[in-house]
Amino acid sequence: MTRYTVAVLPGDGIGPEVTAEAVRALRAAADLHGFGIDTLEYPVGAAGVAAAGDSLPADTAVGVTQADAVLLGAVGHPSLAAAEGRRRPEAGLLALRKLLRVFANLRPVAVHPSLRHASPLRGDRLEGVDLLIVRELLGGLYYGLPRGRDGDAAVNTLRYTVPEIERVARVAFEAARRRRRSVTSVDKANVLEVSQLWRETVTRVGAGYPDVRLEHLYVDYAAMRLVANPSAIDVLLTENLFGDILSDEAAVLSGSLGLLPSASVGDGPGLFEPVHGSAPDIAGRGTANPLGAIASAAMLLRYGLGQADAADAVDLAVADVLAGGVRTPDIAGPGEPTLGTREVGERVARAVLGGRRRVEV
Repeated sequence: MTRYTVAVLPGDGIGPEVTAEAVRALRAAADLHGFGIDTLEYPVGAAGVAAAGDSLPADTAVGVTQADAVLLGAVGHPSLAAAEGRRRPEAGLLALRKLLRVFANLRPVAVHPSLRHASPLRGDRLEGVDLLIVRELLGGLYYGLPRGRDGDAAVNTLRYTVPEIERVARVAFEAARRRRRSVTSVDKANVLEVSQLWRETVTRVGAGYPDVRLEHLYVDYAAMRLVANPSAIDVLLTENLFGDILSDEAAVLSGSLGLLPSASVGDGPGLFEPVHGSAPDIAGRGTANPLGAIASAAMLLRYGLGQADAADAVDLAVADVLAGGVRTPDIAGPGEPTLGTREVGERVARAVLGGRRRVEV
């Protein structure tokens, strides 16, 4: 039997709750398709600070690099909001991405027909929404040097190189070939020299994909397009900061951040996590939506382990339970009954093992 090692980083807040259900789905899919998964748990974020005084402890760093894939819950805690250096939970996340060399973040956004009520947009604007955001993850303002504060001034450096842009652009064009063959590249080339380099480089890479349509949008217009005509977007390619903002905006289309997964891929083990934060205000209540974490487990199976059939089983199970009326408080309509985090995870795992078919709605 083929066996894989998955490093599990539950993290902070609701991270441990939703990650437990993602692991449950992983094991169900592995059982169904005849392979094994060994999980090893490590602290990160505020949990890492509590355990070792570092948001990315040394043992965690070693463990993730030796794994086949990494499953992350969420990081962040209000008690460390003013912390500096490696005691900041978010610093651990940035260091983790750099350590794993994951330069492309994939965030799919689709709207389940039975959840249109949960989105603030009109139903007609949600028809046919199925987009993929490809965000560059290791460059830009988050990593550029120099950076820091000096008295009443501060500086961050926006920097990209041609190779950094080329590699993430190729990810976007290859993804588009498997979808609707359209890439929308986002920049601010009318103002920023870095964006001019981005546009020139993406255009050159796109010339190698004559079967994929390429368009360029300024970031402000792209933000408007996401709410005015989201179904017109297939693959949205963007640099780090713009992608951080636009992907959270796009999450509103689905009705809840709790529904959406992400995959970060590159030269090492992939990093898979829901797009939501640690939500400390609801931690421990058992009401958090685990479906984003479970869908991230499906992306781990697909992109991290190469188990496409097992990934399909998890995705279909999530669609099945949603179509069957399973709701957590964040996506429930007026008068709809809700289930807790664990109950939803158990429903998905049963659907995976039962091999139930998607309910068409």
